Amino acid sequence: MSSSTSSTLPWDVRHLPRADGRVFLVTGGNAGIGYFVAEQLSATGATVVLAARNPTRGEAARASIHSRVPGARVRVVRLDLADLASLGAAVDSLDVERLDAVVHNAGVALDDPPREETGAGHELMFGTNHLGHFALTQRLMPLLSAAPAARVVTVGSFAAKSERLDLDDLQSWQDYRAKRTYGRSKLAQMHFGLELDRRLRAARSTVASVVVHPGGALDPLTPSRPPVHVRTAGARLRGAPAALLVQGKHAGAWPAVRAVLDPAVRGGELWGPRVFGLRGRPRCEPVWNHLADTAVAARLWHASCDLTGVDFGTVHG
Repeated sequence: MSSSTSSTLPWDVRHLPRADGRVFLVTGGNAGIGYFVAEQLSATGATVVLAARNPTRGEAARASIHSRVPGARVRVVRLDLADLASLGAAVDSLDVERLDAVVHNAGVALDDPPREETGAGHELMFGTNHLGHFALTQRLMPLLSAAPAARVVTVGSFAAKSERLDLDDLQSWQDYRAKRTYGRSKLAQMHFGLELDRRLRAARSTVASVVVHPGGALDPLTPSRPPVHVRTAGARLRGAPAALLVQGKHAGAWPAVRAVLDPAVRGGELWGPRVFGLRGRPRCEPVWNHLADTAVAARLWHASCDLTGVDFGTVHG
């Protein structure tokens, strides 16, 4: 359901529309792209909830946002996506009557083997990045449905563009390579975001699901936000040549922020940076060919239900 108008509307990433009275949840809002999503959304007057595995880091991020956005309404809740049994309590701790958007941003990336597992026995990256968000969405659906037009925004990765899911080895038992397994975990998230929207539309829900990716977002190109992120002068100089092709994490946040705020954005769309999908202002781009495979998405959905013990049933809204 791509909208040709949504990518041509004037949109200023530095002058966002007001969102007073709305409530947004950002998973992994304590660091990286998630931090900048939260910082930018907090400038709209909305209440922003930072969901962080480490509450101390969450509080540091909250303090940083307050120092830059006077009067920001920011809260921190503890959320461990690798611990599926804890998700119900985390959602209860939100203590809100409705949720206008959730940004599924949190994730883990392992640089080297060996393969690690969650407490439930799932491969850590797939279990956290995809299965955790899958189960969390089911828990959040009553709060999302209580809002007039809520958004589920899933932050994928450009790394997923060159990957394909092995539906017979989702847990990487047979072939574990850290970078590939990470890319596949992000691809699973993106498939989920699109399949969720198809199911929401079939149920005539008021909730929409949008998929975004940040392009190339590097720490050396990211402005300092101490103590959350500190960029040295040396790192800035070393990163300067890369700025021709990629960008910082503050800019990597732009597609997600637009997907939350822009009423022209439609469910089922894919948003990323304008220049080669790697840098620049956010635009709606064609859904990648392998992401458009609805049979793969449906099989992944059913496998995710089995692995998490979550039953979405008919998505209501």
